[in-house]
Amino acid sequence: MTAGLDPVKLMKQEVGRAAASQVQSGTIVGLGTGSTTAFAIQFLGERLKSGDLKDIKGVPTSFQASVLAKQYGIPLTTLDEIETIHIAIDGADEVDPNKNLIKGGGAAHTREKIVDSLAEQFIVVVDSSKLVDRLGTTFPLPLEVLPLAISPVMKAVEQLGGQPELRMAIKKDGPVITDQGNMILDVKFEAIDNPAELEKILNNIPGVLDNGLFVGVADQILVGEVKDGQATVREF
Repeated sequence: MTAGLDPVKLMKQEVGRAAASQVQSGTIVGLGTGSTTAFAIQFLGERLKSGDLKDIKGVPTSFQASVLAKQYGIPLTTLDEIETIHIAIDGADEVDPNKNLIKGGGAAHTREKIVDSLAEQFIVVVDSSKLVDRLGTTFPLPLEVLPLAISPVMKAVEQLGGQPELRMAIKKDGPVITDQGNMILDVKFEAIDNPAELEKILNNIPGVLDNGLFVGVADQILVGEVKDGQATVREF
């Protein structure tokens, strides 16, 4: 292990590298959001710079992904300009045994769901702490909500047995505002027994743009672990 490097950071780098190594020349790549995916974007940039990879274009899922892509020299495109996304790389806050996910810790899940769902192959990069027996056990479920609808949506969510909380910003007064100009409700459910059903029910509440349940979207899960100070990556 590289001396002085935090093992968790090293492990995130290794998972990001493993995902980035699967990208082939001449492809359109969905660029996810978050700390682990940031390393994947960095390694994609390094592969382009070295000439190992040629002629790729990225579709960012957030301002963060867009800024990183520009920083590392990855050309960007939009959904208007392309026919297909060949591969998408993104993180997750929870992964269940059926490869269903909760995403949205970075408040970008609406755009992530659009891009990740369109991808022919969606690779999820996580560390082993994100693996759960059942969704909702360690992480609340994020909902992106139009600001004018916050109160009625909170009431509707409470009637479904959820405990909603408006996500507040850190180092900024007031609520978190998404890239689309909306707010985030983090909802704690006692148990999410049927993620597919709940995803539909929540998205049917007027004012909800989308929620962080990703059901049947992930194709491959790469899990990073630290064992005896060594970073390893395994496929889930």
